Amino acid sequence: MIEIAGRKIGTDHPPFVIAEMSGNHNQSLERACRIVDAAVEAGAHAIKLQTASPDGLTLDVDTPDFKIMDKESLWYGKNLYQLYQEAVTPWEWHSPIFEYCRSKGIIAFSSPFELKAVDFLESLDVPCYKIASFELIDTQLVRRVAQTGKPVIMSTGMATLSEIETAVNTVRAEGNDKIILLKCTSTYPAKPTDTNLLTIPHLGQAFGTQVGLSDHTMGVGVSCAAVAVGATVIEKHFTLARADGGVDSAFSLEPHELKLLMEETERSWQAMGSVQYGGSQNEKASLKFRRSIYISQDMTAGESLNEKNMRVVRPGYGLAPKYYDLLLGRRIKKDLVKGTPMSWEHIG
Repeated sequence: MIEIAGRKIGTDHPPFVIAEMSGNHNQSLERACRIVDAAVEAGAHAIKLQTASPDGLTLDVDTPDFKIMDKESLWYGKNLYQLYQEAVTPWEWHSPIFEYCRSKGIIAFSSPFELKAVDFLESLDVPCYKIASFELIDTQLVRRVAQTGKPVIMSTGMATLSEIETAVNTVRAEGNDKIILLKCTSTYPAKPTDTNLLTIPHLGQAFGTQVGLSDHTMGVGVSCAAVAVGATVIEKHFTLARADGGVDSAFSLEPHELKLLMEETERSWQAMGSVQYGGSQNEKASLKFRRSIYISQDMTAGESLNEKNMRVVRPGYGLAPKYYDLLLGRRIKKDLVKGTPMSWEHIG
């Protein structure tokens, strides 16, 4: 079990749901606060920002290496520096956003994308850190985050098992074992067919950590399925309305969808239960609707049971159907009326 700002996270608790604001504030602090309000209204447990700067992420260069050339990408044609200028959350907004979150009772933290961002977030006393999937291989960044001693949530994205092992070992080498890995598919939006949720229990077994899902698919179905295979954390990008546009809006949930996510992931968690056979306590009342053996014609003492005077029917108060063949030809020792549940006491 891991605790973040007083909230317990683990398989014994409902999934911890993070609403990722990312750049969906569209460079408006007022909109960022409205996103917080909507996340609170939907019941999300946390809001996550991204703490980055264009210069900390890339170089201001316009050569092909620094341009997004994939025609399937939402950001086709943009160079990296321009994209990050549009996407980053101004650092001076962090304090007022975090303070606003505290006033609303929702946890707030961030993904740092450079070393100085960790120091900045430490000055704001964030309760935990997220390492984005593309930064998982940045050992310096992972080490600096681990040194804070706070819980570290790491998206795995395209990382190989060996790269994940390096990141996990880097955190543990700093004496920090508060690690949550997130299965993540680094396409935007992601297809369910590329999500491979069976990786979630495998990651947990491989590294002895909690595992969740950073979900870039549309809708809530994949997240619910992730909970069913053991995810303790769900992260989803969140916006007020996809029609408003923004760098991540196309694969972000809207408020009514986030509310649905909260409800359905908790239902998925509740439904996990334990291995059980024979019916739960709440099913006991339904036992009467099972079949059992009943007298189907009036009978007098000494008559033999046969296919006409004995049937397997509902309700379930008589002998179990498995005894039917054993009873055929047996004689009853007293008069029985139609509708009498069969019992061993009736046999002579």
